[in-house]
Formats: sequence, C-alpha cells, structure tokens
Amino acid sequence: MGYGKLVLAMLVLVLMTGCVAKAPSSANMQADLQGYTLPQQPAADEGMVYVVRPEMVGTLVRFNVFLDDKADTSEVGYNRGNQHIYFPVEPGQHTVYSKAENWASIDINVEPGNTVFLRQHPKMGLLMARNTLSLLDELEGTYFVKETGLGTLKPAE
Repeated sequence: MGYGKLVLAMLVLVLMTGCVAKAPSSANMQADLQGYTLPQQPAADEGMVYVVRPEMVGTLVRFNVFLDDKADTSEVGYNRGNQHIYFPVEPGQHTVYSKAENWASIDINVEPGNTVFLRQHPKMGLLMARNTLSLLDELEGTYFVKETGLGTLKPAE
C-alpha cells in the first residue's frame, strides 16, 4: 500500500471513531424488539452463537470468526461493519476467535437450547482495524442482531 493510501486509510479510521454503536435504554430496546424473533434459533440439543459488529468503524476490514482454534477449517464466517453472523455449536466450553490485524478470543459456555451473543469491537490498528470480543446480554445482543445485516456465513463442511 502506498504512503498516500495509508494516510487516507488512517484518516478515515480516525474520522469514523465517532461511529460507535451504542444501545438505547433497556425500555427502548424492549419496545423496539416487540414481536421480533432471531433469524435462527438453536435446536433443543445444541446452542447458538451470534457474533455482532454494530459499528461502522473500519467497515472495509472484515473480522473473520473461528470456533475453537485458528485453523482455516474452523472459520465459521466473517463480519464487516454493521453486520452479524450466527452458527450452531455443541453444548459445552468453546473459544471463539476473531481475526483482524490481531487475534481476539473469548471463552464461552453454551447450554443446550441457549443462545450466546458476542460483540466484535473494532479499534484503530497500525495498518488496519484491530478488534476485541465481549459477551452481551440477551436483550442487547438481540437488539444488535435486529439492527445489523447478515454477514458472510461459511458453509458447514
């Protein structure tokens, strides 16, 4: 990447740092979610994980999501800005990884029939966006799924 393009990319990232998605109050979220159901529910014998990226910061950089290790075969999909993905998991302990300029990870315990919501947080990196992961409660997670578009899901092999 040329110096001019690098400077332009950094400027865009700096200008977009004000584009951080904040959830409204709990009462407003509950009202907004009336009658809404998630795109995919877990089967009774499995869990479901939703990974949301509600910010537009670094939207051109995709954040790849992996389940339980960093191998290419473990990738479940990716998000760009203002997107979400979801994938079923076997009940139990799992580690979800998110790759941007860096690797982020979070350990989760998924119960049968339950849904876990994770959020990718973009941060300004040296050459492109970096990321962190955090756990969301059901209300905020469902709200961000509703407010974002579907990312890219990798077909199960």
